[in-house]
Amino acid sequence: MDKFATAPPVHLAIFASGAGTNAKKIMEHFERSDRVRVALVVCNNPQAGVLRVAAEAQIPVLLISRKIFNETGYLQELERYHIDFVVLAGFLWKVPPVLVEAYWGRIVNIHPALLPRYGGKGMYGDSVHEAVLRAGEKESGITIHYVDELYDHGAVIFQATCAIAAGETPATLAAKIHALEHRHYPEEIEKIVAPGGI
Repeated sequence: MDKFATAPPVHLAIFASGAGTNAKKIMEHFERSDRVRVALVVCNNPQAGVLRVAAEAQIPVLLISRKIFNETGYLQELERYHIDFVVLAGFLWKVPPVLVEAYWGRIVNIHPALLPRYGGKGMYGDSVHEAVLRAGEKESGITIHYVDELYDHGAVIFQATCAIAAGETPATLAAKIHALEHRHYPEEIEKIVAPGGI
């Protein structure tokens, strides 16, 4: 008998602030899984594209305010959806200590550079790629890491690299980074939350 057959699925909450391309890849990866379910999208931006992505996938959305987020972490709401694991996918707010503590070891983030370099407050999107190119780096990549109380600081889970070509621009580098994110993030989440496969 399959030892996973009767186990309830792991419920994921995806936190996102923007277009939702990584969120969409994660949803697609787990849409037929019996072991992992994307149960909630949490968003701080009422104009974010991820809201349309969630609606198309028929996944509930929680729109949050910074004040309440910092005070409560919306823990009651996460509990209501039976959230076991939090995935940050382009979420631009710092995670407050109350949420880090409640989900210690169960929050992951993806960063569009090779940490510990090019991380920290304000380092997201094109700001990261511009800094990498300004420094004359020969490669960049992605870092998947656990989340702690500091920006881009938790233990590294996985990194993947890409070469930086002559004449690279922030836009062309961003395209390479997105390709790495879409390829690896869903797979690495699966390894963490469903190590026997989905």
